[in-house]
Amino acid sequence: MLALAIAVSLNGQSRREYEHPVRQAVRGTHGAVAAGSEYAAEAGMREFYKGGNAVDVGVTTMFAASVTELSHFGLGGEAPILIRTKAGKVFAIAGVGTMPKLATAEMFRTRRLKPFEILEMDPGGLKGIIPVAGLMPVLVPGMVDSGLLALREFGTKSFGEIIAPAIELADGFAVDQMRAQSFAGSRPFFDAWPTSKAHFMPEGHTPNVGEIFRQPDTARTLRAMADAEKKALASGAKREAAIDAVRDYFYRGEIAKKIDAFSKANQGLIRYEDMAAFKLSVEEPVSTTYRGYVVYKPGFWSQGPALIEALNMLEGYDMRSTPLNSAEYIHRADEALKLAYADRDTYYGDPKFSQIPADILLSKSYAAERRKLITEKASQEFLPGKINGKIGKHPTETEIASLRIDDALMAKDTTCVDAIDRDGMMFSATPSGGWMPSVIAGDTGIPLTQRAQQFVLVEGNPNELAGGKRPRVTLSPTIVTHPDGKPYLAMSTPGGDNQDQALMQMFLNVVEFGLNAQQAVEAPRFQTRHLVSSYDNHAWNRGDLLLDERIPQAVLNDLTARGHHVETRSRYANGAAPVMIKVLPSAIIEAGADPFYNRSAHAW
Repeated sequence: MLALAIAVSLNGQSRREYEHPVRQAVRGTHGAVAAGSEYAAEAGMREFYKGGNAVDVGVTTMFAASVTELSHFGLGGEAPILIRTKAGKVFAIAGVGTMPKLATAEMFRTRRLKPFEILEMDPGGLKGIIPVAGLMPVLVPGMVDSGLLALREFGTKSFGEIIAPAIELADGFAVDQMRAQSFAGSRPFFDAWPTSKAHFMPEGHTPNVGEIFRQPDTARTLRAMADAEKKALASGAKREAAIDAVRDYFYRGEIAKKIDAFSKANQGLIRYEDMAAFKLSVEEPVSTTYRGYVVYKPGFWSQGPALIEALNMLEGYDMRSTPLNSAEYIHRADEALKLAYADRDTYYGDPKFSQIPADILLSKSYAAERRKLITEKASQEFLPGKINGKIGKHPTETEIASLRIDDALMAKDTTCVDAIDRDGMMFSATPSGGWMPSVIAGDTGIPLTQRAQQFVLVEGNPNELAGGKRPRVTLSPTIVTHPDGKPYLAMSTPGGDNQDQALMQMFLNVVEFGLNAQQAVEAPRFQTRHLVSSYDNHAWNRGDLLLDERIPQAVLNDLTARGHHVETRSRYANGAAPVMIKVLPSAIIEAGADPFYNRSAHAW
């Protein structure tokens, strides 16, 4: 087995190679899928074998994940998606639900928290806390509409075909260690929510490793959705209209009514009217070029544009002149990320509610001005950029955090789904929400999302909570094409605020250092926490820099001397768990998946 050839020159130190890769990249000629679990990836491959394109495969994988990766993602969650068509056009689907119309920021500023609504009452961070669990942080479920829209507009299969693996898995699947630990850790929460207790403890205990976990209510809901399509087809509807019938059943029919009734009975905010008013449409992504490659990200309702800002800054350096994961390389990349995330925390939010200066933030000229702020020393300041002569108010100017972010309390629960087929169709998604501990909506079997915690309560901030608004989410899929528009990379990862940090490093691993998909995923990474956390009470850590344990001590010492507050952590707790699919010059499709968090990749 060949060594992972990441030769690193460390300020006079001898060159070294990181250990052999844990896995080899998988390769095929027909297509590849990479996902958060073996169950989900295998479901997607079944669709490839039946002639589905990358979107059919991606949507199949996503729904299968929603019933098997319940520690990280459930049916009531969200799923931003990027799609490249066979013709070469890239589209985005903002699969994020809206805050119920009954909600206001003032409500959450003054409301007293109830038991099991927050992980810990940390006095650091912003005053006024949006609950992280229970019914109060629930948005309209966005994943279902996102998946149906992708299937309708870009897929070829019926909903009944793509949902079959998810129904089979909802009827019963063998629990793995990750899910068993998550279920057991949520045990105290279940006592507060009888519907969750009935769903996750059907035999009076949380499922153990190797036990068959059955979700009869979820399976019944999925079968009813498939039946709505069958009825429409039987009445003469075309494929697209039949998929619309599934959507109407969920958002305007029985499911919406059940969620409304459950919410009212349990003092929640979401109502039937919120469900019925929600409807996604295909939109344009944002993009930039880096060394000619075109990098596509979701819009400013996500943190995705921060990756574009950081790459625009780094393009001004000769990145290959500083060996991968050398002190100079990490310092430059970290400082660029700090600046990009300062803009994220100051200027990003739902474009339907705020005027986002997108043209300025994503421009190369703006990046050139921002690059001037990167010095040889680590910045300890939060520095949003000047927009039209004015610098916006960063959230840290409104309150002073007294405690550090505690990684043990941070919600990082998300999954990843990517697919590419031999015709050049690409699918990249970051499904999330409805993670453990989740509230099950009555007898629907649907775990509701907790995503409203990603709003802030800072008055006037573009991401300030409001009814009918989407939070600025961390979810951030990625598609990259060659300069001529041909497919190159699809990648996504969980990790909250770390998502675009990890994705940026993986991208540079490939583009600047020539790593294959598996090497790029496995290579050691760093993470800055010099940002306003998108979760819990939105605390922050000035100057914090986390390094993978495989990065040498000499690099750590150098970075510390530059003023970074450096810590190391295990490769098994590296803050992200990505997957990547890459199209080689030979048209071979190559995929890699994080081995330290049990990600899965298949190719055919």
